[in-house]
Amino acid sequence: MTQTRWLNADEQVAWRSFVDGFRALIDVLDRQLQADSNLPHTYFEILVPLSEAEGRTLRMSELADAARSSRSRLSHAVARLEERGWVRRLNCPTDRRGQLAQLTDEGFAIVEAAAPGHVEAVRRYLIDRLTPEQLKVMGEIGEVLLTSTGESDLPPRPG
Repeated sequence: MTQTRWLNADEQVAWRSFVDGFRALIDVLDRQLQADSNLPHTYFEILVPLSEAEGRTLRMSELADAARSSRSRLSHAVARLEERGWVRRLNCPTDRRGQLAQLTDEGFAIVEAAAPGHVEAVRRYLIDRLTPEQLKVMGEIGEVLLTSTGESDLPPRPG
């Protein structure tokens, strides 16, 4: 068994600042979307990849990956979006077990209406507060996180 490599004081401060700051940002973005569009941030994170996909359609498994969600959680959220008329599920023509999620015209209109306020909030609370160098470093940190978590030996997400 290997020894735990505890964070030193500087690493601990940086880590907690990063986590707390990220949580605060997601909270303020969620509140902005709720106030302006009556749309939870988690739903927005599902609708946006669909709005950008060819034919506004993705396999449910691809959408779960894009939204960083378990398949069961995504399925539940898509059911709520279906009730609102923003998404519809379709059978996959190439795989009888697979399902597709398709953004409806009404759902696309919701994304179009919500996007300007969301982008303004991202600018206000993050982008415009960073120097060009900080913005570059933030992008590099994001790439490191995507790469390192993609190499994870953890089991797959449930559901």
